[in-house]
This record gives sequence, structure tokens and C-alpha cells, in this order.
Amino acid sequence: MTTTLIPILCALAAAGVVLATTPAASRLARWLGAVDHPSVRRIHEEPMPRLGGLALLAGFLAPALLFLPADRGARAIIVGALLIALLGAADDIWGLTPAVKLLGQVACAALPVAAGVTIDHVTLPFLGVGDLGPAQYPITILWFVALVNMINFTDGMDGLAAGVSGLGATTFAIIAASLGRADPAIMAAALAGACAAFLVFNFHPARVFMGDSGSMLLGFVLAGVAVSGVMKSAAAVALLVPLIVLAIPILDTSFVILKRLKYRLPVYGADRSHFHHRFFTIGWGQRKTVLALYGWCALMGSVAVAIRFVPYTDDDGQLLFGGTLALVGLGMLALAASVYLIYVLEILKWRRTPVVKIVRDGRLARSRQGVAGRS
Repeated sequence: MTTTLIPILCALAAAGVVLATTPAASRLARWLGAVDHPSVRRIHEEPMPRLGGLALLAGFLAPALLFLPADRGARAIIVGALLIALLGAADDIWGLTPAVKLLGQVACAALPVAAGVTIDHVTLPFLGVGDLGPAQYPITILWFVALVNMINFTDGMDGLAAGVSGLGATTFAIIAASLGRADPAIMAAALAGACAAFLVFNFHPARVFMGDSGSMLLGFVLAGVAVSGVMKSAAAVALLVPLIVLAIPILDTSFVILKRLKYRLPVYGADRSHFHHRFFTIGWGQRKTVLALYGWCALMGSVAVAIRFVPYTDDDGQLLFGGTLALVGLGMLALAASVYLIYVLEILKWRRTPVVKIVRDGRLARSRQGVAGRS
């Protein structure tokens, strides 16, 4: 009952709260001046309120508080989620420097880590369990901060961050419930329901943006449920599953950071080199791009769920032909989709908009900012 029906009810409750509160969050954003205006690197053409994350926060908190867990770690995730959403809201309204945001993210991440939500071991197939010792604390804080910023980077197109996060949260809810981890299953399900309802207002053409208040909330909760719901398990899926589920934001951020380092651009800077920008540049519309990324994310989630549920070894550790064949087939399909989207669209078709131009535009923007700062 706890690990099956309650998460579903939490998802429905979260969705209802988001549907009821998003219009109010939009009006509040306009009243406070938290409006995202069109610019060279942005895709939207109309000023857009960007405090939709407060509605996502309300949707997540309602069922989480209703079924307030006794577990100290789960409570710390909830408190950290509240604080990081408020940090994001402050950035949406007043604008914070990257250093202040990073410091706030680290402080929020320290809460669940101090409560015992840590990646204390790594389970590798055929190699067994490796204890991380004291390294678990900085590694887990890095995991939280990295995922918060990965989802924030993903939030560049109508419905993208909400959809990708919702699919990831759904996968984590299923796996956590199957492992008997009720608290992370409830939190993940609540987040999934909140994201699904938010798409009513955020899918193209969007009427409201989630802003940093939403994207940092999503990344923080996903990081927390991944650790407490999956990584704490001694099963072989403990490390592999979160990496598969979150493959899209991880790959996107990795490509962008490596490219910025290569061309000596600030890692924290903004540009149009993310996957969704590149798809848009080669002529894909917002809906086509977002739906393609949804499909990729759903496929990766299916692989993660299959790894958890499809039996591929017997009690003696011998491989089972049918289960192994099914996993290999699904894995090859996911790999083929990844190669297509990354290689064909990321490398070949991206030549229509040369990287040299991106670098030149980035340096020109920095030069103008420097001139403005000196004047």
C-alpha cells in the first residue's frame, strides 16, 4: 500500500495543487517584475513571467508534508528543496551573481548530506561494493550541485525541463517503490505529478516559465531521490540507473562545458550551444525538439526500469538467455537513438552554424560587457 498506491495519490495531489497555483504564481511574477524578456540567446519572442517554480514547489510540498516522513534524511531533502527554490526565486526577481548562487546551492546540499543522505558506496557489476569513506560527503554535495545546474541548463525551451524532469522522477518513483523505499518514491511521484501539471501552462506555446526557482528545485529533488531511492541500495543498479535516467542533462552539460573550455569561454556563461538550441538552429521547431528529447528520455528510463525488473541472471549468477537478450536489444536501441541525436544532429548538422561564429559571438558579448562596465 505505502509503496504503490500512496505515491500515485501524491502525484495526483501535486498535479492538482500545481494546476490551482500556477496562474497565481504567474500574476505574482508580473507584479514583482520577474519577467524573462526576449534576447539574442533566448528562443521566446514575448516577455514571460518566470516564477512558475513556486507553483511546482507548492505541488511538491503538499503531498510531501501530508505524508511527512519520519526519516531524518527525507525531511532534510524536503527542507533543502524549499530553501533552494526560494534561492532560485530570489535570482528570478533580483538576479544573483554566479558565486552567490553556487554558495547557496552548496549550503542547501549540505542539509541532506549532514542528515545522512550520502553516496557512501559504489556498487559495480562483477566488482562488488566499494566503500567511499569520508569522500562520500564532498562527492554527494558535488552530485547535488551538479544536477541542480544541469537541470537549470536544460531549462531553455518551452516544456523541456519540466518534461525531462517529470520522466526522470517517474522512473525513480517506480524503482524506489520496487526497492521498498517509500519516502523517496513519494517525493519522486509528487515531483512527477507537479511537472506533468505544469506542462499545461509551460508546453509550447508557454504562458509561464518555471525560472530558477523551478529548475533548481527539480534538480535538487532528483538528486535527493536518486541517492536515497536508488544509490543507497547494494544492488548492481545502484550506480548505473541514475546515470541512465539522467543521461540527457548529463550529456548536454558535459558537451557544453567541454566546448566552453576548448574555446576559453566562461563555464558559467550563457550561450546557444545546448542540445535544444542546436536542434532549433537546424530547423526543428520547439515542439518537435522537445518531443524528440522526451522520447530519448523515456527510452533511457525504459532501459533503467528494464535493468531493475527483467531477470537476466539466475540464483547461481548465470546469465539467462531471454532476459539478457531483451536487455541487450533495448540497450542497443537506446544506443542507436543516442548516436543519432548526438552524432547526426550534434556534430554533422551543427555545421550549418559554425562553432567559430558561436565563439566569436561569445567573445563579442564579453567585450561589450567589459566596455559597459568601464563606462
